Parts: sequence; structure tokens; C-alpha cells
Amino acid sequence: MRLMISRFIAILILVIPGLIAMKGFLMMKDDIFNYISMHGDDTVTPVFAWLHFGGGLLLFLAGMTFLGGWILARDRKKNYVGPRFREKKPGHPAPTEAGTNR
Repeated sequence: MRLMISRFIAILILVIPGLIAMKGFLMMKDDIFNYISMHGDDTVTPVFAWLHFGGGLLLFLAGMTFLGGWILARDRKKNYVGPRFREKKPGHPAPTEAGTNR
């Protein structure tokens, strides 16, 4: 029973940012559609809803950033990523030029 609850919570942690990203995408899509559709109506001056579009962009980026970070962290843990995305390990100090005694 405890394992099932843990898995359900894990699914919710991934679904909620996905829903937030979807809502942001739909907000941006609706703003673009409304702006384009206003051009067909001669009684209305077309005005773009920048604030609503910006809020949608913010929601979309927040949701996608969370999901992308979660996937990157999981893939790093399972060693599925290429050398570019591997965590930097503290190594040897950078070599100095030979023969520069002061």
C-alpha cells in the first residue's frame, strides 16, 4: 500500500508541471488566434494581449524547465547522457606553463 501511494505521488509530481506547461501553451495559442481573428472584424482595432501571452510563456517555460531538469537528473543518475551533460568532477588543477619561474 505504501509503495502504491509513493508511486502516485511521484506521478503527480510529474503531471502537475506538465499541466502547467500545457495551460501556458494554450494561453499563448489563444492570444495569437484572437489577435489574428481580430483582423477580419472591421469594427475592432486589433490589440495583442501581451500580459496574457507573457503569463502563458512564463507558465510554459516553468513547466518545461521542471520536466527537462527532472529528465536530465534521472538520465545522469543512470549514466544515459553524453559527455557534454555529465557532471563535472573535481580533478587535477590546470597545468601551468613550464619555465616561467619568477
